[in-house]
Amino acid sequence: MIAEFYHEPVMLKEVIDSLLVSKTGVYVDGTIGGAGHAYAILKATEALLVGIDRDEDALCFAEKRLAEFGSRKILVKENFANLDNILKSLNIKQVDGVLLDMGVSSRQLDASERGFSFSQQAPLDMRMDRSMKSSAYDIVNTFAQSELEKMIRLYGEEKMAARIARAISKRRQEAPIRTTTELASIVASCMPAKLKWQKIHPATRTFQAIRIAVNHELENIKPAIHAAADVLKPGGRLCVISFHSLEDRIVKNEIRSLEGGCVCPPDIPVCVCKREAKLKNITKKAIMPTAEEIESNPRARSAKLRVAGRL
Repeated sequence: MIAEFYHEPVMLKEVIDSLLVSKTGVYVDGTIGGAGHAYAILKATEALLVGIDRDEDALCFAEKRLAEFGSRKILVKENFANLDNILKSLNIKQVDGVLLDMGVSSRQLDASERGFSFSQQAPLDMRMDRSMKSSAYDIVNTFAQSELEKMIRLYGEEKMAARIARAISKRRQEAPIRTTTELASIVASCMPAKLKWQKIHPATRTFQAIRIAVNHELENIKPAIHAAADVLKPGGRLCVISFHSLEDRIVKNEIRSLEGGCVCPPDIPVCVCKREAKLKNITKKAIMPTAEEIESNPRARSAKLRVAGRL
């Protein structure tokens, strides 16, 4: 089980160097996944780690992998967007660092039954939290054609969105689309010949779009960043790893917004908004994986790490 779930943590050295401002205190890993980052944090410190994940399989694995650290870890099945409530329930008021990793774990991609990947036939699922009611099957088979097109264009940044949505709508009139390989075949059939031989599979962007929609991934980023800023101690660190431009844009903009103070119009003599700057952006440009890391772990190639410090 451990070998099956383990995946190489992205930019491990860069995260540890940026996140650890203290050898004691409390750190939060908002997506514990394969527990690679969590293990390194616990190994390098004497701190308490709160590990959060929506995926029960990930938490079961993390419990085993982090067993040597005993009571220095607390694992919680939750959405990192609810970070403030999670910490309140644990009676933790402030933390030294928060890591938010937006990526899908290798285990989720490689486990065919989870339906995240088009490389193996599996039921259309893609739920990070399998207790959620709506899955990829529901989106593919119930969204209006116009909704599908908008979702694929916005979340997948797919130029062929209209053609793909039309093909999906037409096919499901005959019978529901049930498997990952069936959907991937439909998407591939929509691509002009010159696009079928790209480096990435023709269905990559469409699968990304559906996964984002199923798990409400983009909607969770802003509340998570704001909650992290509120619970960090002065001097504490927020590290966020994103994997595509939509995520990174939100992360960058939210950190920038939390750098700003008063937003009252200049003609108002006294501040009424009471807004104070909370974060300092430490990485003016996102940190990228090294060429060596990308060679050993190709899934890291699109990762970007942004770091902010609590004022």
